[in-house]
Amino acid sequence: MRWLLRILVFALLALLPVHVAEAAPTLFRIFLTDGSDVVSYGEYARVGDDVIFSMAVGQAGDDPRLQLVTLPAVKVDWNRTERYGDATRADHYASTRGDEDFAQLSNEVARVLNDIALSTDRPRALALAQQAHDVLAKWPGEHYHYRESEVRDILSIIDSAIAGLRGEPVSGFDLALVATSSDIPKESLPATPPPGGQVAQLVHVAGLMPRAADRVALLHAAISLLEESSASLAPADATSMRNSITARLAHEKDVDAKYARMSQRLTADASRAAEAARAADVERVLAQVAVEDRRLGGERPETVQALRAALEAQLADAQRLRLLRDQWIVRRRAYQDYQRRVGPRMMQLVTAQAQLEAIRRLDGPAPDRLVALKKRLAGGADRLQRLEVPPDLKAIHELLVGAWRFAENATTARYDAVSTGNVSTAWTASSAAAGSLMLLSRAQADLRTLLEIPRLK
Repeated sequence: MRWLLRILVFALLALLPVHVAEAAPTLFRIFLTDGSDVVSYGEYARVGDDVIFSMAVGQAGDDPRLQLVTLPAVKVDWNRTERYGDATRADHYASTRGDEDFAQLSNEVARVLNDIALSTDRPRALALAQQAHDVLAKWPGEHYHYRESEVRDILSIIDSAIAGLRGEPVSGFDLALVATSSDIPKESLPATPPPGGQVAQLVHVAGLMPRAADRVALLHAAISLLEESSASLAPADATSMRNSITARLAHEKDVDAKYARMSQRLTADASRAAEAARAADVERVLAQVAVEDRRLGGERPETVQALRAALEAQLADAQRLRLLRDQWIVRRRAYQDYQRRVGPRMMQLVTAQAQLEAIRRLDGPAPDRLVALKKRLAGGADRLQRLEVPPDLKAIHELLVGAWRFAENATTARYDAVSTGNVSTAWTASSAAAGSLMLLSRAQADLRTLLEIPRLK
């Protein structure tokens, strides 16, 4: 048994590679349900309902110009694409990391087998052999079935060693854990499609893309590539391709313009209805979207989706505005009643603004006018404070009370400053006058807002 294991160790060492191949770009074929296929430069990714990949555009090389493509996953023949992808990955692995990984496996197995051959401890040798068996059994399935037949040959010898260590007959090896694979038929693929083929693929894929912006991007990439590669194409073919792509771009531009005009018209109609709180009219505009989309051929689902979202937002605005206006109608009488009750008193403050401004600037008013203003304002804040006002008017009323109280303080402090000649007291009066003017302005603005019918902001 030991001599057999030693031979196997030497055989494993003989399988070690002398070099590792340099990695080259991996090209994949994505087969489509219409029977055509496109070349993906590098791996493709399936994300939700889409498949995303890159197409090489222009001359082949280590760093080609890439065009990102997003296609609906339903357009892909996944059974054929994945079988081809598995074979491509296996070939790429074999030409890059396969030999290196197999060398690591071989070295490890050789070390274990050498330990088994030198061991005098049968249970330990059996455990080592079983461990080597388990590692080898899993390895092909985890490494794209690389050199699977050689691994199976090694496994058969290890199973023979396990049987011998167990004292069993050497026939009927246990290969149940070895994953086998059938050969995957791989279809031929040029390194990179020629320029004419690239143009044809770009145009074909553009026709499968649901979003107009993506289609236009691919068509522009195709026309640019055509101009770059015109020398390598037959003049008639280049002209035919150019005319076809130009016509498709013109069609896309025309459709964009039609949908833009439709969107602007319906948005304007909905905006006018929303500003007038006519929710039913906005709903009619929203229903018109489907009719207009059918008339235009249903070629811009993304535009229609965005338009619907905008109109639904305007519908929500119209409904909210209608509620606010109904609330305003209910409360309008209370607002008008409040205005009648406080209007004369507010007018007193309004007519006193010039004198309060003079106090703020430390520039008057004349003593006789100051005394008259002081008498006119005295006690007004307390009288306003005692008024009953609706809950939603309390904030405005507090502003008005505050403005009056500041005005009282300003005139009293200014009178004291004039009486004593104290500049510090005059500055106190100035601050109070400034506070009165500010609160009065806010109260007037807020009351005007309440009295006006609500509008969209």
